[in-house]
Amino acid sequence: MKVGIPRGLLYYEFASMWTTFFDELGIDYIISPKTDKEIYEKGVNYAMHESCLPLKVFLGHVDFLLGKCDYILIPRMETLGYYDRMCTRYQATIDLVANTFIDKDLKILPFNINYSEGESELKAFVKMGKALGKRKGQAILAYTKARHVRNGAIANQEKEMEDQVKTDKVKILLVGHKYNVFDDFSGSIILNYLKEMDVEILLATDMDGDKADFYAKELTKTMPWTFNRHLLGAILKFQGKIDGIILISSFNCGPDSMANEMILRKIKNIPILNLVIDGQEGVGGMETRLESFLDIILFKKEGGLFDRESDLSPNRKL
Repeated sequence: MKVGIPRGLLYYEFASMWTTFFDELGIDYIISPKTDKEIYEKGVNYAMHESCLPLKVFLGHVDFLLGKCDYILIPRMETLGYYDRMCTRYQATIDLVANTFIDKDLKILPFNINYSEGESELKAFVKMGKALGKRKGQAILAYTKARHVRNGAIANQEKEMEDQVKTDKVKILLVGHKYNVFDDFSGSIILNYLKEMDVEILLATDMDGDKADFYAKELTKTMPWTFNRHLLGAILKFQGKIDGIILISSFNCGPDSMANEMILRKIKNIPILNLVIDGQEGVGGMETRLESFLDIILFKKEGGLFDRESDLSPNRKL
């Protein structure tokens, strides 16, 4: 038996836990390859025109796995608490995939988290294990190991962030969802350019979510989107220790458009660059904006006066 794991959306949150879980249970799995133009275009053909870039990419990865495995793992995450809501793409993923590929030989392995309905993370893993023919006890032990691996990774990431802010390099906090930042078709352009410029890159997603929530409450107690609130908390935690912030969002993302607008209005006295990616080819324009942003940061570090309202106005040509 083999499980297919699409490299998109919640893959970047749960990949280490899923793979550890399957390894512990002795279940074979295949992960779709890094996003390329072919996978992206496949997803575009399946998705509605108004769909966001990450959803189009995800559908392309599902298509790649068709015929290569017995089940395809499709995650759905609805709520993590009273004020913890997910974007509709997370809430409807299983139904959307089932209907999009209704004429294909697709067997879905659901991974469903919805705390409002009693569907915890543990329960989601146990149900996956039972669907694959494993006993409840086996699934619980495998989940315990997977959670241990995940907790260790988070602790290491946070320690690395504390070390990073001590460097003398230009320090930039990269603020964006993992499926944008780490996807080879979108965020890699930004990451690769900043690395070439010898910039110290701090990832907002490396901060523990519970701790990020604590800091986010300094600015808002009612932002409903969990992952956006975590990103905001990382900004509030590190804004006094970094030289600039880059916001990365995908075109047509409703939560990002509102959350990032609040960030731009409320976070002052630090350069912020708002980048929107849309899947179009070409890196020249993106690199030009990044180069200009770094110039502004260096100018400020050298003692130049900085006014974000004018220097980084949305109408300013970079």
